[in-house]
Amino acid sequence: MKALQDPAGETQGIIDSLGADVHRFSGKTILLAGGAGFLGRHFQSVFTRMNDGILQKPCKVISVDSYITGDQQQHGVHDPHIVNVWADIAYPLPIRQDLDFIIHAAGVASPVYYMQYPLETIDSAVQGTKNLMELARRNKKLEGLLYFSSSEIYGDPDPSAVPTPETYHGYVSSTGPRACYDESKRLGETIATIYSQRYDVPATIVRPFNVFGPGMKHNDRRVVPMFTYEAMNGRSIPVHGTGHQTRTFCYITDAISGFLKTLLRGKVGEAYNIGNAENEIAMAKLAELYTTLIPGSTMKLIDYPETYPAGEPQRRCPDLTKSARDLGYASQVDLKTGLSRFIAWADTQPDYHV
Repeated sequence: MKALQDPAGETQGIIDSLGADVHRFSGKTILLAGGAGFLGRHFQSVFTRMNDGILQKPCKVISVDSYITGDQQQHGVHDPHIVNVWADIAYPLPIRQDLDFIIHAAGVASPVYYMQYPLETIDSAVQGTKNLMELARRNKKLEGLLYFSSSEIYGDPDPSAVPTPETYHGYVSSTGPRACYDESKRLGETIATIYSQRYDVPATIVRPFNVFGPGMKHNDRRVVPMFTYEAMNGRSIPVHGTGHQTRTFCYITDAISGFLKTLLRGKVGEAYNIGNAENEIAMAKLAELYTTLIPGSTMKLIDYPETYPAGEPQRRCPDLTKSARDLGYASQVDLKTGLSRFIAWADTQPDYHV
């Protein structure tokens, strides 16, 4: 896959959204777990841009990844202040230098992959989180730790709880096919909360809602890259089940801005939804939208494949009241604009063409 491009200055937009808080990274050392993943590569792009004359002193990023689903290929502009290391956070990391921030974005997020790697999914979210919390505990001057949970911890919420606030406790199965992901993310939140309460680890929790953007693999099997890949190659867009299930979609620039605001401004030990509450859409309607974005594309309803875990939530929409109040977060990119940007990027990628 080609390097991530930034033709519209999107990375600069993320930095601008942080205001003066961006300078808190000046001269700091950041541990980025999951640095080779979709989100990790965008974090690296943002820190590289910060180091290009924005910060008074460049920040140093130690990016670690086990590459179970991440890409070992170098992306974007080389930054000598970013070091990429093979490491599995399920085991303690031999890092002896002082850390100022930890971003725990390691994990297996796609349903197809966490069905393939259920135990590895659990290890990353549970043992990996505990290992990073212990590392944070030893770094007495740590300013912040961001734990990536998921909107999946809410399960299939009661209709009265949609849009879903952070106070909703969730409706999930502990033994279902999605449990390896949902339940391990929930336990990861518990671990982060305990370390913040007992050991004063400055941990905050983020619950992303369906983030998409350039850098997603064509075979990721999440809905946006899957719909894009099929439509660009002249095949009918496959919509699972009745197509009535809904999602909201958050473009990557809004998401990374929200994540960094959670790290820098979030209340310790608390969780924050990050997403876009303005574009809840049924999957059949999303496929119809693609027919206007990629001329000639069509859609069809199909049964859920055996490789896809049962128990898919029927609605997913965040309540962003808390994030707006505490973080100053607001999404900026509407769904059609975000999809247009993603499709334009995908069209430049050989992997998206048969």
